Amino acid sequence: MDIEILLPYYGDPGLLRETVDSVLAQDDPGWKLVVIDDAFPDPTAAAWIGELEDERVTYLRNPVNLGISGAFQRCLDLATEDWIVIMGCDDRMLPNFVSRMREGISSHPDVAYLQPGVRVIDDAGKPSLPLPDRLKDHYRFSVSTPTVFGGRQLTESLLRGNWMYFPATCWRREVVVRYGFQLVYEVVLDLHLQLQILADGGTMLLDPEVTFEYRRHAASVSSFTAHDATRFQEEKRFFAQTRQDVLARGWTRAARIARLHLSSRLHALARLPGTLLARDLGGARELVRHALTNRLVDVDRRH
Repeated sequence: MDIEILLPYYGDPGLLRETVDSVLAQDDPGWKLVVIDDAFPDPTAAAWIGELEDERVTYLRNPVNLGISGAFQRCLDLATEDWIVIMGCDDRMLPNFVSRMREGISSHPDVAYLQPGVRVIDDAGKPSLPLPDRLKDHYRFSVSTPTVFGGRQLTESLLRGNWMYFPATCWRREVVVRYGFQLVYEVVLDLHLQLQILADGGTMLLDPEVTFEYRRHAASVSSFTAHDATRFQEEKRFFAQTRQDVLARGWTRAARIARLHLSSRLHALARLPGTLLARDLGGARELVRHALTNRLVDVDRRH
């Protein structure tokens, strides 16, 4: 059983090289890597990946740029192994990531996905813990050994604050392919996927051992969309729809959490000082509106 690592790429060739090198350094050879270039203009990556001469590494290039959700769906369309990771092109695996995931799959063969322990790094690759990741630490279940979660319990936890790191997640391919990625989402597409899986009885294995490094930096998509407030507009729509979905299943507490969407609103408030310093008054108004009002009540009353 190999772990298939699908790596959609658009960005810094130097960081991509760090990512690929971290895969090549795995202490378990049971992996294959597919780098999917999302039509990035710089040909540097294609050149040096072609020089690797490792049969486990494949390079493909999309004829046109598909964007975030499109690139993720492309990864699912190309996947062939039973277990897959859709990794960020600036993140890094620690040498025991693959071996640890394989151990988890062997001991818990029925789970739909696995989440390892994650260390956050900055642009320079040094440990960092900015506010979004401190919040993730707050909401994440605290476990000392690999533990299975699912159903209403995990749904409520993720709605309070999405503490998962999507690029580090190892998915059962047949499960994630069943749902795919909704092209209407860019920021919450991973949370939407998880909630669908959990609604149908899927479970997740949470492993406390740190085996993955997630890079958080200003050039990331999440930081940019948080700055111009578009991520919060998307989240508002998502939580409105999610509240209706969980109410239909009788999960009233999860519905209350979705209606409040407190972590999303606090995140908007935390972004306000930077937006004001950038003199983006329109963005600041959107952040304040998201943080201090709860429009989900009005949305729900129309249905």
